[in-house]
Amino acid sequence: MSEHMIDTDGVALCTEPFGDRSDPPILLIMGTGASMLWWEEGFCRMLAEGGRFVIRYDHRDTGRSVTSELGRPGYTGADLVGDAVGVLDAYEIPAAHVVGVSAGGAFAQLVALDHADRVLSLVLISTSRAVPGDRELPSPTEEFVRFVSSAQVDWSQTASVIDYLVDYARVLAGGWRLFDETAVRDLVRRDVERAHNFAAVRNHDSLEDGRQSRESLSSIAVPTLVIHGTADPMFPFGHGEALAEEIPAARLLALEGAGHGVDRADWETIVRAVIAHTAADEQG
Repeated sequence: MSEHMIDTDGVALCTEPFGDRSDPPILLIMGTGASMLWWEEGFCRMLAEGGRFVIRYDHRDTGRSVTSELGRPGYTGADLVGDAVGVLDAYEIPAAHVVGVSAGGAFAQLVALDHADRVLSLVLISTSRAVPGDRELPSPTEEFVRFVSSAQVDWSQTASVIDYLVDYARVLAGGWRLFDETAVRDLVRRDVERAHNFAAVRNHDSLEDGRQSRESLSSIAVPTLVIHGTADPMFPFGHGEALAEEIPAARLLALEGAGHGVDRADWETIVRAVIAHTAADEQG
């Protein structure tokens, strides 16, 4: 299929569907600072071939969605949560299986808490809880902290931006597996070249939360699958364990040696798990 622009409350968002509209719908929510390209096309097609109607989309200030003046986004994190619901509205989907990675996983939790009738099930990948909880969570790794605090990038120079993002992806990969720099560099290059104004993505670094749900994770009633890499440097594995403990009847799938994100080496495992998880609703 091809990209499709939608309008949700006056906000132009770029979306792309895969598969048959008559199949159970899956909405993919990417983390902040990343366009829908990070839900790679091959991954989306694998889900579609498994009998799912899949939608990915660009957040505001990423890809081909609306961009704002740098430093003045005019929206909050809560608005990005609302955008997910707006995508469902645009496709006339009453409720979907919602899959989120990183901050997108937090957005998915908030959609389930604040718009429970729109969520059939949750899949939370490489993420942490979106609302406070009792369990103390582990801090990011020293290598991760060192990189985000010291890495230099010239946002006016495409080559500098690409090098920075490739280096960041290398850190996020966790260091336990071989890092496919060629594939990552190609993805980053396409992401940068495709964007209306790639530098605008920096607006995500200073977003206010906006309205936050007051509900606890224990109030999430939909089937939930937590998928987490054991080598995640941003949200170490304890974050996934906490989610699985605090969301009723949630299941935890550990990806041995995986870092932060959806690694190609894990596509088959993740797709198989998501297809099985989203089939539970069909079986009633």
